[in-house]
Amino acid sequence: MNSSDQPVVQFINVSKSFGDAKAVNNISFEIRTGEFFSILGPSGCGKTTTLRLLAGFEQPDEDGGEVRLLGEVVNRKRPYERRLSMVFQNYALFPHLSVERNVAFGLEQRKTPKKEIGNRVRGALDLVRLAPDTFARRMPAQLSGGQRQRVALARALVLEPSILLLDEPLGAIDLKLRKEMQLELKSLNQRLGITFVYVTHDQEEALTMSDRIAVMDNARIAQLGSPAEIYENPRTAFVAKFIGESNFFRGKAVRQVDGAWEVERSGLERFRVPSHAKIVAGQEVQIAVRPEWLDLLRAGTRPAGENVLDCEVQNVIYLGETIHVLVRVAGGDEVTVAVRNEGQLLKPLPWRRGDAGVVAWLPEDCQVLEDT
Repeated sequence: MNSSDQPVVQFINVSKSFGDAKAVNNISFEIRTGEFFSILGPSGCGKTTTLRLLAGFEQPDEDGGEVRLLGEVVNRKRPYERRLSMVFQNYALFPHLSVERNVAFGLEQRKTPKKEIGNRVRGALDLVRLAPDTFARRMPAQLSGGQRQRVALARALVLEPSILLLDEPLGAIDLKLRKEMQLELKSLNQRLGITFVYVTHDQEEALTMSDRIAVMDNARIAQLGSPAEIYENPRTAFVAKFIGESNFFRGKAVRQVDGAWEVERSGLERFRVPSHAKIVAGQEVQIAVRPEWLDLLRAGTRPAGENVLDCEVQNVIYLGETIHVLVRVAGGDEVTVAVRNEGQLLKPLPWRRGDAGVVAWLPEDCQVLEDT
């Protein structure tokens, strides 16, 4: 393998326990040079512990595999021995130091020549769009949440790390600024060529910024892939539920027809799903269908080539860009259909509670889920 092809980070069968509890359980993955890699999952899934293992704040169990940086095993290396910088969730700024002193702190600890520190601090502040002449001498208490976040980022970038670790750094700022900072972080990643490893519980944040996402569940990696792969082809029900919204249907595989499987819903209607290597006749099959891939049509409509379930409208929820119509299908399952909002004041949606209708979707939009 050429050095240019060498993954910058490798986790090889890594486990970390706290007492009898497994915080990270036998996980393996690689991160490529310059990649924006997100670790996504709910609270308690092991994502922050994984980041701390990479940073050197935690060590794997004695028999808990290897953490490698550029091919070198770093299990026992201290954080300062790894070419990493980290932005913490609470920013961890020194309240008694000015902005420029906060940013310079790491350089001073590394005995960087004083004449070099000033230029590097100004460059880092410019990089995160904090004008040095305006902000350098301010104290953290004089800054907004977004400005403190930028100072923490500048303090990490000024060290010119090969890898930047970010532990939910946008959680404490308002929604509008958070969306702006997501795009800024992605832009920085692309301009600087630094590998970003980002921990978040926010699905939209991960989808917006990431080249690849590792979704964690119960101390393991449930799925790893690009945002499109994770969203459009979830491997398990957990991933389908956690990333966006999904409707779930169960049934028994009956037979193959024209390259697809017919699935029967508990003696009710049949629908078709794409051919899948793990489906055999008589097997229980679970599928997920995203709300935006469903159509809601008038009762009696039967679009050719589509799966169709009769339904009754239960509720209509206005969400701005989209409208969710909640319907109940035969067997009692509740299904969500996402409808594009074309203007409720001029072109109101015709559906009302109690209306009969039909839910329809293409067989290829069925996401066949694996058992876990």
